[in-house]
Amino acid sequence: MRVGVPQSAVRGSLRWVQRTLFAVAFLMLGYCVFVLADAWMFQKQESGELARLADRPDATAPARELAMRAQLPSATKGLIGRIDIARLGLSVIVMEGTTAHTLRRAAGHISGTALPGEHGNVGISGHRDTLFRPLRKILPNDIVTFTTPQREYRYRVVSTKVVSPASVSVLDSNGSDILTLVTCYPFYFVGPAPGRFIVRAERIADPTT
Repeated sequence: MRVGVPQSAVRGSLRWVQRTLFAVAFLMLGYCVFVLADAWMFQKQESGELARLADRPDATAPARELAMRAQLPSATKGLIGRIDIARLGLSVIVMEGTTAHTLRRAAGHISGTALPGEHGNVGISGHRDTLFRPLRKILPNDIVTFTTPQREYRYRVVSTKVVSPASVSVLDSNGSDILTLVTCYPFYFVGPAPGRFIVRAERIADPTT
């Protein structure tokens, strides 16, 4: 004789599963809200710090020393500056390094690449599912403004392409003043993305200089 499972036990198990799934979903939602709120607050705080640094130059320092000091991440507690792309409504603080903690709150300057104002290739990385998501709509000739505590640098987008994560040659320097933005690809993808979306921009003269 087969003994069936009591219906009350089945209903109890289903309720337990439903409550567990609901709790997990609630915790995930709460974490997402925390991450977004933390990033927003960090961006606002560092934008204020960038403005403060730009408004308080050391008048006693020689011009060349001042310019170099403004570029050093150690002199600004890791703050490099801010990238703005007006057409996309993108405005992102850039910090030194690409650790998980840094990229959760800002874009990161890729260590070993040039700093804004230096000759070479300035490499900047960001998450495609948060701060760098607007890059999916970027077009050639879009203008990227990179504001540092010392001054602004302007770049014009010349190309975009998708490469493998191993293609680090996109960060090579050819002697020109280049800005390279790096994010994961595809933009709408669950889990670790298989490619990297690369935006290459060349520095242009500031019309005010």
